[in-house]
Amino acid sequence: MAKTSNIVYGLRPVIEAIRAGQHIDRILLQNGLSGSLFGELKALIRQHDIPFQHVPVEKLSKMTEGNHQGVVATIAPVSYHSFVEVVERLQEEERVPLILLLDHVTDVRNMGAIARTAECAGVDALVVPDHGSAQINEDAVKTSSGALLRLPVCRESNLKTVLNLARQYGMQICAATEKGSDEYTAVDFTQPTLLIMGAEETGVGPELLKLCDKRAVIPICGEVQSLNVSVAAGVMMYEALRQRRQQ
Repeated sequence: MAKTSNIVYGLRPVIEAIRAGQHIDRILLQNGLSGSLFGELKALIRQHDIPFQHVPVEKLSKMTEGNHQGVVATIAPVSYHSFVEVVERLQEEERVPLILLLDHVTDVRNMGAIARTAECAGVDALVVPDHGSAQINEDAVKTSSGALLRLPVCRESNLKTVLNLARQYGMQICAATEKGSDEYTAVDFTQPTLLIMGAEETGVGPELLKLCDKRAVIPICGEVQSLNVSVAAGVMMYEALRQRRQQ
């Protein structure tokens, strides 16, 4: 059997999984793989824009119990949504969007904790990059207490494009950053908003900061210079909820 609870392996099974519409999180390919069937797989990977990585054969062998034929696909436990489709649906429903974008947050537990808080605070969707971010795997879903199964997740290849699209849809773009000029309570979250939280160590990237309308800072009174990203995200999201409930 070329399938476990969260992986599919073997050239033909992976090809069939893609064609069947399985939500593939990532495909690992053995270094130096070639052949006509491999060419067919690579064409499908490009067609469906599936993240992939070349790895040593030893890594694949550790992940599988049978003949992997140089290919292992990890199955995403969630269904991904298009950012454009999510925003347009919210507009059709005459809702004021509040969407959270995570700029390369790499810790699975932080990812799950943020998603849990986002679902509780009424956030409409979560946006993550398709490379350089924590995998939304079974551990992330468990840490989120299942919130990742209920909250629409958009996995996008270009975050700058997402910000530009958000602006076209009339959303303000607000980044939480230690370099902020506005205290977070001064930001008007009753407007349609795309809120950006940055990576655990580096914060929001400079290319995204340049595209922001607001740079919000959370005051720090102690000697520790920053909050954990999941805590900071919770502060920001619940400020947005507070303002919207008072409106």
